[in-house]
Amino acid sequence: MPPTRVAVLAFEGISLFHLSVPGLVLGGDRHACGLPPYTLRYCAAVPGRVRGEHGVEIEAAGLEAMAQAEVVIVPSWRDPEAAAPAALTDALRQAHERGAQVVGLCLGAFVLGDAGLLDGRRATTHWGWRALFGRRFPRADFRPDVLYVDDGGIVTSAGTVAAIDCCLNLVRGRHGAAVANRVARLLVTPPHRQGGQAQFIEQPVPALASENRLPGVLEWARERLAEPLSLDTLAEAAHMSRRTFTRRFKEATGTTVAKWLAAERLARAQQLLETTALPIERIATEVGFGTALSLRQHFTTQLGTAPSAYRRAFCAGQGRAPKESARA
Repeated sequence: MPPTRVAVLAFEGISLFHLSVPGLVLGGDRHACGLPPYTLRYCAAVPGRVRGEHGVEIEAAGLEAMAQAEVVIVPSWRDPEAAAPAALTDALRQAHERGAQVVGLCLGAFVLGDAGLLDGRRATTHWGWRALFGRRFPRADFRPDVLYVDDGGIVTSAGTVAAIDCCLNLVRGRHGAAVANRVARLLVTPPHRQGGQAQFIEQPVPALASENRLPGVLEWARERLAEPLSLDTLAEAAHMSRRTFTRRFKEATGTTVAKWLAAERLARAQQLLETTALPIERIATEVGFGTALSLRQHFTTQLGTAPSAYRRAFCAGQGRAPKESARA
């Protein structure tokens, strides 16, 4: 199998973190993780030496690299108030039209918007620029409360570290949850973070890590998804009052217990559909949805597809369904 070609946009002054994220997830030797090979090329509107932040320079190809790539990534943008140049937006539109997956990480979503690729599509960006994004791209279906959105091969993410979440989701969509989990483990990061950007907007940080018992409780709940877990059950496991637990849970996850449990059960159902031949009725019981009808309803609402269709698409590690991270 030939390597999947990825074109990553570089520009003067780009953050080295944003520039490095696609390579961290997709680059290097990931054979042990089961990830097929990817080749990354950095490109720029003007080929040659591009100086990033702190004076670090890289050699970039021209935008013709986008015409040869299966995945095109805009990892950020220098000025969200300024429109991207026509040569760049034209290259992005052409890449999308020929079937490439086009990704805008963090402020890179503004470049996809300038290219008209977000019109009528779900999209997100860093919460700090949500008002500007809404004004500049009123035809986009803006989702300010999620970490990433994949809508028909046009992918956008929230800021900074959410870029890693988004790139891991690219792996999950192309090669399945098991491969994405192994890559995440290698990077020492969660394979899928529940909640959305709300958990990062002016949320208080506990003074002492020992004051927050939630990490243990969340793992405890994940091991018991088949059981009828309730707010009171989790609060009791955390040795907290219902009121205190509700507040701590919101601070830690950015969402409610009910939404968190639904997202965890859905993620577990996805894993079982990809890695086992269990009947859908059995999977619904195993993950705590109770009935196949309930499982199908959650799949349709959150993923826009049916469990059987998801299994056909993902058990072979190919295809991708429109996917959105859990909402806050």
